[in-house]
Amino acid sequence: MGNFSRRGVIGLGVGTAAAVGLAGCSTLTSSDGSNPTGGSGDGADNKPGTQANRARPIGDGSTSYTGKQPHQPGKPEPLEPGQEPPQFVVFSWDGAGEVGNGLFPRFLDLAKEHGASMTFFLSGLYLLPESKKRLYDPPNNPRGASDIGYLTDGHIKDTLTNVRRAWLEGHEIGTHFNGHFCGGTGTVGNWTPKQWRSEIDQAKAFVKEWRTNSGWTDLPSLPFDYDKELVGGRTPCLLGQDNLLPTARELGWRYDASSSGGLQVWPQKKQGLWDLPLQGIPFPGHSFEVLSMDYNMLANQSVNSTNAPAHNYPGWRRQAAGSYIAGFKRAYETNRAPFFIGNHFEQWNGGIYMDAVEEAFKHIAREKEKGGDVRLVSFRQFVDWMDVQKPEVLAKLRTLGKGQQPLGGWKEFLKDTGASTGTPSSGSTSNAA
Repeated sequence: MGNFSRRGVIGLGVGTAAAVGLAGCSTLTSSDGSNPTGGSGDGADNKPGTQANRARPIGDGSTSYTGKQPHQPGKPEPLEPGQEPPQFVVFSWDGAGEVGNGLFPRFLDLAKEHGASMTFFLSGLYLLPESKKRLYDPPNNPRGASDIGYLTDGHIKDTLTNVRRAWLEGHEIGTHFNGHFCGGTGTVGNWTPKQWRSEIDQAKAFVKEWRTNSGWTDLPSLPFDYDKELVGGRTPCLLGQDNLLPTARELGWRYDASSSGGLQVWPQKKQGLWDLPLQGIPFPGHSFEVLSMDYNMLANQSVNSTNAPAHNYPGWRRQAAGSYIAGFKRAYETNRAPFFIGNHFEQWNGGIYMDAVEEAFKHIAREKEKGGDVRLVSFRQFVDWMDVQKPEVLAKLRTLGKGQQPLGGWKEFLKDTGASTGTPSSGSTSNAA
């Protein structure tokens, strides 16, 4: 199981009480060498004329160019004066390794059922066979070292299958980097911009050269050019963002999802990239708020234990699901700030956090299916929308604090944002209960 030392604690600074703020430390380990399932999950990509058959190999053929990514929303449009903004919700996954527990395909199936997109922050090491671990030279750490486990060959194949399927079904493939170093002198929190560049180059290489590193020539390529696909990531334990951003900007990334304790408000750019933090959300039964990530639910419920007494599970599952739903409801009914949720493919405490996030996902999807303008998107799709909005519209939206409703309704609040640059006026919001 995972490393749950207290060195991963991050102060949230949310609410009036001290919340435990932990950045998730996914420590997937393979328990067997099970055979990959093969294919994309629906068989469609093997039909003549589909993307798999239009593939143009890149490099050693680990990746390929297959054309425009399928299942993408239409061209984003700027809000019109007085138009109510959509409610964006992003479900994201750190590590994105499949180790035989079926969680990766479970949530791909859920997203497909509801027409949703997600972001999968793939750890580069999850495509590197352990027999080749010395190819990894982590900054300030011994060659081949990693604070997360290497996967078995069978589980690397499973991961390739699911990453391939995810992209073909419209999801984003970002990065969670490699060795997940959260403590000691080698922590990512101390890395320089140059060291972040080394880490990123290696993470990309492990994705782009899995065929060479593994010797597997009978598996299909990943259907995307990772140099173009990769436009954002989330750092291990949400550490090191300040020194990552200059490098990310040089690489042309568009966003970073590594900050913590953000309020549920409309985001802005930091060092030229959209800063999309995990957010503090209501935590049923407590006066403080919890970070919008499964690991943080666990940390506040069972501290260091991933296998606490089972009699706690039903109540904890309801509490976790209730927290996500309360976070969604607060944004949806007030300032329409985008809602960001982080997860790991882990069966912590009997799998209750996976059940909780599925329950919350279905609750949010029902609001969409009832006709509400709720959009379950990837981070990249969200910043596509942000990038076409008028600066004065975004500036006005940022005047709405956490849980604040637009005074007079959206039509009144955004009526003058079509042409003028006007600075948002004071006293333009009202507090929601």
